[in-house]
Order: sequence, then structure tokens, then C-alpha cells
Amino acid sequence: MNKNTGEVAALKPDYLGFIFWEPSRRYFEGEMPSIPHSIKKVGVFVDATILEIAEKTKTYGLLYAQLHGSETPAFCDELKKAIPQLKIVKVFSIQDDFDFGKLNHFEDVCDYYLFDTKGKLPGGNGYTFNWEVLQRYPSTKPYFLSGGIGLEEMISIKEFMKRPEARFCHAIDVNSKFETEPGLKNIEELKTLQKAIQTNNTKAR
Repeated sequence: MNKNTGEVAALKPDYLGFIFWEPSRRYFEGEMPSIPHSIKKVGVFVDATILEIAEKTKTYGLLYAQLHGSETPAFCDELKKAIPQLKIVKVFSIQDDFDFGKLNHFEDVCDYYLFDTKGKLPGGNGYTFNWEVLQRYPSTKPYFLSGGIGLEEMISIKEFMKRPEARFCHAIDVNSKFETEPGLKNIEELKTLQKAIQTNNTKAR
């Protein structure tokens, strides 16, 4: 679970993610601390049912659902109809290459994409993928850039944000590289990150 959510929220990120996949060492349960309404709460799910997502959305006031499993376009469409107010972020994992044709059927059934590093786990693998792959991004849908991003990637992030493929990069998603242990964030490093990305006018999560 997130062990210092309140401290992270005090930094006022644009988004704050909560993992609702039980095998994860960061699985969130229990009472949600008070979080400013300006911070968008994101539920991270892996092949959950619509009922499960609906229950978590109602209990924790989620505004976004990040789908990290093998969810189909039909599932996303059903979820959108079941919870119209919920923004859907569909995750795609990338290693050395990626078939962007996979996005075609998701264009009308999700609000954002998230590109993460392909690894043994659905997220939190701690290393980046080759961002040059995004030169072939065919969509105008905004996306989150994720996958092992830490302070050592800040120069690379600044360079990436100058390139054409970053035009639709909506936010930078960080997690494991800013932890001292699973679920416990390093607040000072997050402050450093926040200053770095604010110079690029990029949203953070």
C-alpha cells in the first residue's frame, strides 16, 4: 500500500495512483487519507471486473481507471458505459518495438494511453523502454509516459519533450524509482522531480 500518501499529496501532483491488484506489494487497502480535490485519483487495475472497478471507484472517489492487464476494447467500452464519469487509461507495454496497430480498436473506448516497459510484472519493473519507438505514434490521443523513470532520466526527459513524438505526451508517470521500499516514496527526490518537470510544463504523477 502507499505508506506516505499524505506526504506525497502535500506536493500537489496532478495525479495520484492507487494499486488495486492484490499480488502487488503496493496494493492499496484501508482508509484513504484526505486528498485535495485538485489531485486526480487513479485506480490501477489488472484484469479486474467491472463490478470491482465500480466498487473501488465509489469507495475511494476515483476519477481515472488505469487498465494494466489484457482488457479488450469491448471491456473498455462496457466500462465506459457502466461508469461514464470515469476516465479510462489503457496501458500498453513496450520493449524494443511495438505494433501501434493495436491501438486502432481502442481509439473510441478509452481517454488516454499509457506506455510502460514490458517486463515480468504489469508495471513497476524499474527500467525504461526505448522512447524512439514513439516516433511512430499514429494517434492524437494524449498519453502517459511511464516505465522506470527516475531523476537520472531527467535530462533525457527534457530532450524527449522537445521532439515531435512528445507532442501528445500528457504526463510523466513515476513510481518505483522514487521509492525507498515498495509503497514508501522518497519525498525529497519527488520535490526535485517536481521542480525539474515544471520547467517543461509537463504534468506529473
